[in-house]
Amino acid sequence: MKTKKLINDGAAAVDEMLAGILAAHPRHLHAVDGSPRSIVANHGPRTGKVGLVIGGGSGHEPTFLGFVGRGLADAAAIGNVFASPPPDPIIECAKAVDGGAGVLFMYGNYAGDVMNFDMAAEMLTMDDIEVRTVLTTDDIASAPIEQKERRRGVAGNVFIFKAAGAACDLMYGFDDVERVARFANERTYTMGVALSPCSLPQTRRPNFEIGADEMEIGMGIHGEPGIARGPMRSADEVTSELVGKILKEMKPAHGDRVAVLVNSLGSTPLMELYIMMRKLKAMLDDAGLVIHLSLVGNYCTSLEMAGASITLMHLDDELQRLIDHPCDCAMFRSGEAL
Repeated sequence: MKTKKLINDGAAAVDEMLAGILAAHPRHLHAVDGSPRSIVANHGPRTGKVGLVIGGGSGHEPTFLGFVGRGLADAAAIGNVFASPPPDPIIECAKAVDGGAGVLFMYGNYAGDVMNFDMAAEMLTMDDIEVRTVLTTDDIASAPIEQKERRRGVAGNVFIFKAAGAACDLMYGFDDVERVARFANERTYTMGVALSPCSLPQTRRPNFEIGADEMEIGMGIHGEPGIARGPMRSADEVTSELVGKILKEMKPAHGDRVAVLVNSLGSTPLMELYIMMRKLKAMLDDAGLVIHLSLVGNYCTSLEMAGASITLMHLDDELQRLIDHPCDCAMFRSGEAL
């Protein structure tokens, strides 16, 4: 049986979504002329500033284009649903945000994204635009710790992009922006759980099967296999497992500060996320950790998938300053008005 979606034509869903986003947020965003998949911040790029270009497949909104704006990303290249953007829109994003200080590419560690962003970077060198790349790899379920470079980037992107975007906005030099981006990625940890599949607009059929009474720990945001499938458990039990695995790898000390995100994968409502947040807070209190910032809601989704993820960023003084730095994006704002 096909799923129900408020769309017109599955093949046109991404472009119609982008048209709607630009109609809703003209103060924040515009598309590059002739390149509708290249979305640029109205007030982000400027001379002498390192440009930050993010991007990836659609279907994860507000990731990626929702985090384009002053103080965060300068542009986002948008692909089809769960598919990397091709090199052309990436190149146009980089040209639009190039302020003469270099352009940083940041995106999740997926083969298609790596191939197309790397191709774009090679082509941009011919236009004398220096490009560097930092991959996000916060999904601790996607590979063991000794193979961290194979891990995927998921909801922790929000904190990692935020730190790097703040460094850019504060006019850090290219070396320091890259250093911050890599350090933020190293200090960010995510674990998720899936309860039901999503369906692509083109097919309107579930992209994987899971039993009515089952859940899967560690499933990826495109339906990639997780690390354990089993019967449904309570919110406290699931939260305990996710947070326990994160803390085991993070190894924080008593009194350390963290930023936390409880993220819906699409259809899990705020009621359930806040039930998880309640248990998360209790666990961090028991561990002697201080929550500096907490986000709860839809930040990195997988269309209408049911499930949630928990992210912790292990803060130091610099990361805390960067996380607190104001930003003004179409779908995310923090700090004092810019």
